[in-house]
Amino acid sequence: MNTQPVIIVLTQAALPLAQQLAKTLQADIHGSQKRLDGDPSITVLFDDAISHIGTLFSAGRPIIGLCASGILIRAVAPHLSDKHSEPPVLAINENGKSIVPLLGGHNGANALARKIADDLAGHAAITTAGDAHFGVALDEPPQGWRLANKADAKPFMAALLNGGRVKIRGKLPFDANKLPQSDSGELLLESTVKHQTGSTTHLVYHPKKLVMGLGAIRNADPIRMIALAEQVLADANLSPLALSCICSHTVKADEAAIHAVADHFGVPARFLSAETLEAETPRLKNPSDIVFAEVGCHGVAEAGALSGVGTTGHLIVEKQKIDQGTCAIAEATNIIEPQTIGRARGRLSVVGLGPGQPDWQTPEVSRLVAGADHLVGYSLYLDLLGAQANGKTRHDFPLGAEEDRVRHALVLAGEGKSVALVCSGDPGIYAMATLVWECLDQTELPDGAKRVEIITTPGISALQAASARAGAILGHDFCTISLSDLLTPWEAIQTRIEGAATGDFVIAFYNPVSKRRRTQLAYAKEILLQHRPADTPVILGSNLGRTEEQLRIVDLGDLNVDDVDMLTVVLVGSSASRRLAFDGGTRVYTPRGYARKRETITKEAAE
Repeated sequence: MNTQPVIIVLTQAALPLAQQLAKTLQADIHGSQKRLDGDPSITVLFDDAISHIGTLFSAGRPIIGLCASGILIRAVAPHLSDKHSEPPVLAINENGKSIVPLLGGHNGANALARKIADDLAGHAAITTAGDAHFGVALDEPPQGWRLANKADAKPFMAALLNGGRVKIRGKLPFDANKLPQSDSGELLLESTVKHQTGSTTHLVYHPKKLVMGLGAIRNADPIRMIALAEQVLADANLSPLALSCICSHTVKADEAAIHAVADHFGVPARFLSAETLEAETPRLKNPSDIVFAEVGCHGVAEAGALSGVGTTGHLIVEKQKIDQGTCAIAEATNIIEPQTIGRARGRLSVVGLGPGQPDWQTPEVSRLVAGADHLVGYSLYLDLLGAQANGKTRHDFPLGAEEDRVRHALVLAGEGKSVALVCSGDPGIYAMATLVWECLDQTELPDGAKRVEIITTPGISALQAASARAGAILGHDFCTISLSDLLTPWEAIQTRIEGAATGDFVIAFYNPVSKRRRTQLAYAKEILLQHRPADTPVILGSNLGRTEEQLRIVDLGDLNVDDVDMLTVVLVGSSASRRLAFDGGTRVYTPRGYARKRETITKEAAE
């Protein structure tokens, strides 16, 4: 997850303050397309502030809005769920004097507000009780720390506000000098990697200094691997809350059991090369020549744990083994930042933008594009992303280089990157999704590319858009046929046309014509006229959702190949499809059969 703050700017007047904050906070600036287009300091431009802010919030990005608080509240309100996981959201007025943490106060918003107030000589409007009185958030420690039981913090703070005094045990994640202390105090604050339950008078903080190394057989049982990890922690009296990450070999990047353990403890899984793991051999307690012969290093669990904690860390639990895998734990001297260890499992999101209209892009596509660092696709499709592509690395490919696109996207993801492969329409309908799986199945790829996470999200296809624009021609059974013989033999296409004609399906023809190919649609028309009336409605939809959109409804008998191009989808009705004059125009629909149902009900009622 990208936790770099985003500064939201809606006016030119607020831009100088945004630029000042961006330098001190290492933040991105996202600005209004209408008012701020062309300024080089803006990383991302957006059209709809409410939608854009909501997407950032859902992605976990800290948000600093140089705008009215009401705008931020309306934007994030539909996405609120768990206050313990929500990112910081701050509102700052345009002169920078009032800094208000609206959400995520104990997830960093209060600390961020104080820092901004110091930088701008403004006022941080902190409203949470502990922060306001002592300047310390006992219930929400900073990043890299976990409180054993959040429910204990409120009564603990109440006792403190009532005059209680605290004892300190260990190094705490905040300035304890701000709190009233006494060696005989009835309240205890403690930090430890050991398991402690704590109480309403004893708050326990766990520093994320532990790394769990895991090895696993191929297709290991996730339940048994989780049980092994829990048992190892319990036997050593270590708290799962002190875990920073799970480390393993890169060949295990696609091992479900490894990810199941990481998900179980709510920590990231990180993967290290054989060379990196082998460098830890001198520190291993249980090196294995058998393991070296299989994966190129003398240990995975112990080496992964040790590599994760660095040269100053040490092994505290030697390799424990079951028939499904191995587990070891090491402790670092300082808080661990998992993103600095090895690499994550790469992710390839195969997304479809719809036919072209921004409103037809699904929220899931927007979220996946926002979460990607690299965009791969045909140049026109990447251009259609508009401001969504700003700040990301583009990998443009020409039309016709489909396999090159897919291979490049897989290789990038195989290096641990988050990649979006951008298509139009629905990526699973005559688009890149099927080629992703075909390349994985039938082509040579680097090992890492075969172990990535793949997410395919549905989009709105051209056939859906054309049907919706013209009425509901897809209301009953339908099929799609591509008339391009570039990848499919013409004989096979002929067979499909004849079968669809005989079956009386509504048919959506994709790739109907090209500059060199003009006869296939004429052939399809000839065959269809043998099975359905000449006045069968045909919908011609081109550039749907774009400014150049054209939608025409013609009779099958009058269908002219010269009226169709490669950007046109052709929907031919069945023998049951009907026209309806409506609202000054014509609509087309295909009855589902409700008329027969109404007749049956009427007949039964009469009897």
